[in-house]
Amino acid sequence: MTSSAALVDDDPLVQPRVLLVDDDEVNLLLTAIALRERGFSITEATSGERAIQLLADWLPDVVVLDALMPGLDGFQTCHELRNLPGFESLPVLMLTGLDDDASITRAYEAGATDFFVKSTQWSLLAGRLRYLLRSSRTRLELERSKSKLARAQDLARMGSFDWRRGQGSPIFSLEGLRVFGMGAGDSPSMREVLRMIPPDDRDGFMMVVHEVLRHSSVLATDIPVTLPDGRQQRIIHVEAEPEFNEHGNMSGYTGIVQDVTDRRMAEDKIRHLANFDALTGLPNRRQLIWRAERALEHARRLNHPVALLLIDLDRFKIINDTLGHGAGDELLMEVSRRLRSCVRHSDQVMESSIEAMGSRSHRTLEAVGRLGGDEFVALLPEVTDETDAERVADRILDVMREPIFVGGQECFVTASVGIAMFPRDGNSVADLMRNSDVAMYSVKAQGRNAALLYRPALAGKGREKLELESALHKAIERNEMVLHYQPKIDVRGARMVGVEALMRWQRGNTLVPPGDFIPLAEETGLIIPLSEWAIREAARQARIWQDNFGFSDSIAVNLPNRLFERTDLVENIHQAVTTYGVPHRVIELEITETGLMKDLQNVIPSLHRLNEIGVEISIDDFGTGYSSLAYLTTLPISELKIDRSFVRDLGMTPQSSAVVTAIIALARSLGLRVIAEGVENMRQMEVLHRLGCGVMQGFLFSKAQPPDVLEQWLQQTVLPRKAPWIVNVDEAEAADALRSIAEARSARFNNPPG
Repeated sequence: MTSSAALVDDDPLVQPRVLLVDDDEVNLLLTAIALRERGFSITEATSGERAIQLLADWLPDVVVLDALMPGLDGFQTCHELRNLPGFESLPVLMLTGLDDDASITRAYEAGATDFFVKSTQWSLLAGRLRYLLRSSRTRLELERSKSKLARAQDLARMGSFDWRRGQGSPIFSLEGLRVFGMGAGDSPSMREVLRMIPPDDRDGFMMVVHEVLRHSSVLATDIPVTLPDGRQQRIIHVEAEPEFNEHGNMSGYTGIVQDVTDRRMAEDKIRHLANFDALTGLPNRRQLIWRAERALEHARRLNHPVALLLIDLDRFKIINDTLGHGAGDELLMEVSRRLRSCVRHSDQVMESSIEAMGSRSHRTLEAVGRLGGDEFVALLPEVTDETDAERVADRILDVMREPIFVGGQECFVTASVGIAMFPRDGNSVADLMRNSDVAMYSVKAQGRNAALLYRPALAGKGREKLELESALHKAIERNEMVLHYQPKIDVRGARMVGVEALMRWQRGNTLVPPGDFIPLAEETGLIIPLSEWAIREAARQARIWQDNFGFSDSIAVNLPNRLFERTDLVENIHQAVTTYGVPHRVIELEITETGLMKDLQNVIPSLHRLNEIGVEISIDDFGTGYSSLAYLTTLPISELKIDRSFVRDLGMTPQSSAVVTAIIALARSLGLRVIAEGVENMRQMEVLHRLGCGVMQGFLFSKAQPPDVLEQWLQQTVLPRKAPWIVNVDEAEAADALRSIAEARSARFNNPPG
């Protein structure tokens, strides 16, 4: 039914259409007049027969029937009305002078929605009609939602099931039956469902089910099944949660089944794309680093060298620019084929297979990969000494000397090869990559088409970087690291509600900005001890501020995602806050959205442990990373920080406002705090304030300051309320208050009491 009934509560100007049926013309007239005065559109009928005629080509919002009429009485009329197509759910109110249980029961049996005893209390009758209309609208919305849910489940190849203890077999919804290739008439038993699982997987699934039942825990697993046609093999995801009775005993499970075959195939494809270069099919940077890290682990245990060769093509850019990108791609594919022939290349390497193959299994890690562009890497996971690496490098140079035909033309491409050895030239993959890069550029400087082992003397221009790295190693023990603090401002209350701690390096008389040493720290792994120091220092400063001016908010510390993988993170935070006698909530941890999604599965356990001890998590740079957003509903996240790139153009481009509005609405719906960073001018602040974001940070309020300077700023600027942004917010709030008062007065004038 699509009529004005759906708008009754939303638009007071729409009059609900009422068909009023009564053989008593006086009563019909009086009732019609009373209801019209109360906002209803009335159509009158003096008999049941006339009402049925009117309903043949007209659909009201509600029908009011007199119970006792000559001919077709109200009960019979209601019964016939219900048999008309499309009138099954139309609200029907039965008017009766018979206030007895039998008449009421008869009215309901005839299909009436409700009954009302005749009287002159017209307001009560109007109220009952409006209640019926609201109930009808709610029921229609529920039916639409149910229909949409069923459609969504069909599209997602998902269905539900219910299992009660003692019931034996689960009860599947129609959509759930379709997941298993069955129809509405099927009711599979538990035995039939289990027979669809291959024997090799059935025992493992049953072990999981028995363990889940024993602990009354959540079930979440994927199972392979063969559909009843005997041909189709599918992967079904099963997820179920226990239900408990009033005594706390597990009474059964409710859950969903979903056909995830296509998703699993897509995941396998994505996994391949994530680890292998799309053009050449060689392992990409990510896969190479993973292999190199595994190779170094084995080398440390078995005490043998590892060689890493960085290979850069000479003159590739000239060929690419001259013959076109298509010819350049052909050349790269031929180069990759030749490089593969120089090593014992293995495409498929799994960690489980490495462990299962014995002590020399690491040799399967040997491969050539493409870093990007015209850069390749050869990983030799076990060599006797540097001569083995030089021998492979010479082989590479030899195969590259043969001409390559691309774009119908003969081309000659040579290579420059830099070699770094573990452990002599570095103890980490980053060290080996950096030093092989130094050696390769030395080859370039000396004329190309050669190979060179790394030596410290080759550093050249890289010496400054090496010195910086060495100094950074000693910065913590020399107490050269400092934290500056940027306040988070609640502009509505013109007060500081927390700070963000930003790392600085006081190297002699020079304050080194984070952009100059944080990337180096991440590359070398020093970011771990630096971040742990930042947590301790933030806890110490929180205690000082607590004693000085009653600081009770949180200090946000930026952490790299790799730190969340460490098992001792929670212990380090607990030790830091305990040492200085501050609550756990004083430390807030910020992780970028990109960093979070990069290694989500490894980060999740730490996030939950941190949440359990009261440490809140903030997602920094929100909106700049790729994510499905599903993690927002499942992870213990407390705050979203709108990235400065969206704040910068607020008030200038509608796109920025649209994105910020969406983020604020998303945060509110999920119960998360939202804060905007990078606020630099009044325009940005006013737009954010208008959009509903009240907490901000940026240069408009204060840049990151040493702790003592920040205290002065609080005493001299915020507490005396001398900053321009405080005045502006006050004026804005005053204007809002005046507008609210004016609206209230107008409402009272237009709607006087009584």
